[in-house]
Amino acid sequence: MDLVPVLEEPLKKALGPATAKVMAEHLGLHTVGDLLHHYPRRYEERGQLTHLADLPLDEHVTVVAQVADARLLTFASSKAPRGKGQRLEVTITDGSGRLQLVFFGHGVHKPHKDLLPGTRAMFSGKASLFNRRLQLAHPAYELLRGEGDEAVESVDSWAGALIPIYPATAKLESWKIAKSVQTVLPSAQEAVDPLPDSLRDGRGLVALPEALLKIHRPHTKADIHDARARLKWDEAFVLQVALARRRHADGQLPAVARVPAPDGLLTAFDAKLPFTLTEGQRKVSKEIFDGLATEHPMHRLLQGEVGSGKTMVALRAMLAVVDAGGQAAMLAPTEVLAQQHHRSVTEMMGELAEGGMLGGAEHSTKVVLLTGSMGAAGRRQALLDLVTGEAGIVIGTHALIEDKVQFHDLGLVVVDEQHRFGVEQRDALRGKGKQPPHLLVMTATPIPRTVAMTVFGDLETSVLDQLPAGRSPIASHVVPAADKPHFLTRAWERVREEVENGHQAYVVCPRIGDEDDDPKKGGKKKAPEDEKRPPLAVLDVADQLTKGPLQGLRVEVLHGRMHPDDKDAVMRRFAAGETHVLVATTVIEVGVNVPNATAMVIMDADRFGVSQLHQLRGRVGRGSAAGLCLLVSEMPEASPARQRLNAVASTLDGFELSRIDLEQRREGDVLGQAQSGVRSSLRMLAVIEDEEIIAEAREEATAVVAADPDLTGLPGLRVALDALLDEEREQYLDKG
Repeated sequence: MDLVPVLEEPLKKALGPATAKVMAEHLGLHTVGDLLHHYPRRYEERGQLTHLADLPLDEHVTVVAQVADARLLTFASSKAPRGKGQRLEVTITDGSGRLQLVFFGHGVHKPHKDLLPGTRAMFSGKASLFNRRLQLAHPAYELLRGEGDEAVESVDSWAGALIPIYPATAKLESWKIAKSVQTVLPSAQEAVDPLPDSLRDGRGLVALPEALLKIHRPHTKADIHDARARLKWDEAFVLQVALARRRHADGQLPAVARVPAPDGLLTAFDAKLPFTLTEGQRKVSKEIFDGLATEHPMHRLLQGEVGSGKTMVALRAMLAVVDAGGQAAMLAPTEVLAQQHHRSVTEMMGELAEGGMLGGAEHSTKVVLLTGSMGAAGRRQALLDLVTGEAGIVIGTHALIEDKVQFHDLGLVVVDEQHRFGVEQRDALRGKGKQPPHLLVMTATPIPRTVAMTVFGDLETSVLDQLPAGRSPIASHVVPAADKPHFLTRAWERVREEVENGHQAYVVCPRIGDEDDDPKKGGKKKAPEDEKRPPLAVLDVADQLTKGPLQGLRVEVLHGRMHPDDKDAVMRRFAAGETHVLVATTVIEVGVNVPNATAMVIMDADRFGVSQLHQLRGRVGRGSAAGLCLLVSEMPEASPARQRLNAVASTLDGFELSRIDLEQRREGDVLGQAQSGVRSSLRMLAVIEDEEIIAEAREEATAVVAADPDLTGLPGLRVALDALLDEEREQYLDKG
C-alpha cells in the first residue's frame, strides 16, 4: 500500500510550479492521479482531418487540419510603426470544409514562416464568426511532422496513429496537456485496482494500470474501447458502493414506526375531499405509508410532474404521522413558497387545521408557519406550539433549522424541491428528532431513472406521472423576437385577450433590474451574447409594458429582493384576481398555484434551462381553461439555444425533456454543483447512455456491501472511495 502516494504526488513536483498552477486554476487538477484521470475528449487519426463544419461557436476547440493557403496583407493603421499594420490570413481545410485563421501585428512573423500550404498542424483557439465566416483569431498551433520527419519532439512522437485531444483551455493547449500526461504516465503502473478480482474477471475488464495506459496512449480503436469500458465501471461501481454503504447504514438506524390511527385525522381529511385521488396518488401514498410503518428511517424521493398532486400526497403522509402521535415539518426553499404551501394546506384541511381553536373539528391539529421574517410575537407563539406538540404540522423555510426551534416529537421531514437545499440544512433538520425522523423529498423536476440511481441512489423512488382530472393542456410556442418582431407584438395582444376573457398572465424575466448599483449582484457572464445586451429585467419590462402594449391593465412585479410582506401581498392580490399581469423572476417557478392564470410569456427564454422552463410553464393551465406559454428569444434559428426551446415547445413530457436537458449539458452538472458544490467525479460515465452499467454496478455494489460493509477485504476499493469521493462529497453522501 506504500505505492498509493505516487498518485497523490502534487503536480508541482512532477511538472514544475508554472504548469501545475495553470492546471490547478483552469482544470482543477492538483495531483498526478487527477491528471491521469483527465481523459482525452476524442482522438484524431494521423491520416484523417477534423470536420471543420461541426465546430461549436464560442467554444475553445482543438482541430487537426492542413494549410490550404496563407496571405500576408498590409493595411493602414495608426497604431503600427510607419502607419502600416500586417495581417496574416491562413485558410485551413479538412478536405470538405474550410476555416480561416487570423494573426495580427507582431504575431504574424512566426506563423507566416511555419504555416506554408500543405503543412499539417493542430490548431487551438476560440471559434467565432466574422463577416458570417467561421474563424479562429490568433490560435495556438503545433506542427505535426510526417512519418519520415524526425527532429521536433512533437505529440506525434509518442502518440502512435491516434492523437489524443484533451479538454483544454486557452492557457493550456491540448498538446501541452498531452506532454504532461506523458511525463506522469509511468506512475499509472502503481494505480491500485478498486474492483474486486471476481468482478473484473467475470466481466472481462482490463486492469486499471492497463486501462490508464490505453486511454492516454492507444495504438488502436480497440485499446480505447477496452479502456473506456473499464474506466466507466470504476466510476459507476465506486459511486454505487458509496450509496450502498449509505443505504446499509440507514438500515441500521432506529426510527419510530408511524402507523396512522384508524378513524383519525387522515380518515376525516379523506372524507371531506371534494374529488377522488388518482390511481397514481393512491399507489404512491401506499408506498409512503409502508415506509413510515418501519422501524428504520424511510428515505423516499417523490418525483412528480408539474401539477401531479405531490402536495396532496405529502399532506396525507404528514396527517398519518400526526395521527400516530408525531409531528411533521415541511421545508420550502423560499418564503413565497412556504406561505403558499401554508395557505393551500390550511385551505385543504379547513376546520381540521384549527386544533385547539373554537370551531376546530374533533380530529384536528394546528398548522403553523415559521419563516425568518415573521414578527417576534407570531414567531414566539409558533415556537411554543412546536415544543408543546400543539402544532402537528409546521411549514417553513430554513428558519426551521435554527437552534431555537425545538420539536415535541418530530416524525417526518418533507423537503420540497430538494435541489435547492444544501445538504447541511437537511441534516440539521433531521437532527431535531429524538430518533432520526422519516424523510420524504419532493421534486417536480423529472429525473431519468439512471440519474435517480446515481444522484439520489440512497433514496427509494416513487413517481407520480398521472395528472389529476381537470388539468388543462398547455400550448407552447417559440417567439423569435429578432427574426420576426411582429410575433412579439402578437404575443402581447394574446396576453390582452386572455385578460379580456377574465384570465391572468405571468411575464417572467431572468433578472430583477436593480443590480447595476451593486456589482456583486450582477452575476457572472453566462455566455458571449451577454456582452451585446444584459438579460431582460423585471423592473424594466414591467415599466415598458405598462406604458406600452399592456397600458391600462393592472401590472405588478414580484422578485426575490422584495420585503417578504410585500411579496405575500402581491401574491395574494394576484391569487384574488385583482392583478391582471404579474411580471416576475423565477420566484414563481415552484409551487405557486393560481388556477385563473392561463398565459405565460418567458422573456430571454434561452437563458433558462430546459427543466426550469418546464417548471415555469407548469404555473399555467392549472384550472379548467387551456394554458398558453410563449418562449421569447432573440437567438438565431440555427443556434443550440433555439433547438432547446423548440424541444420544450414540442413536448409536455417532463421525463423526455429531462433527457434532452441532460444530453445537452455537461455530465458534471448532473452530479456536481446541484449536490455539493464540488467537481463531479464522473469523467467517463455518461449517465444517460450508460444506464445498463449503472444498474449492474448498483447490483454488484449492493452485494459487496452486504457481504462486507466496512470493505475490510477490499483495500483498493477503500482507497478509490477516498480518492473519488473527496471529503465534501463523502459528507454529501453521508447526509443523503
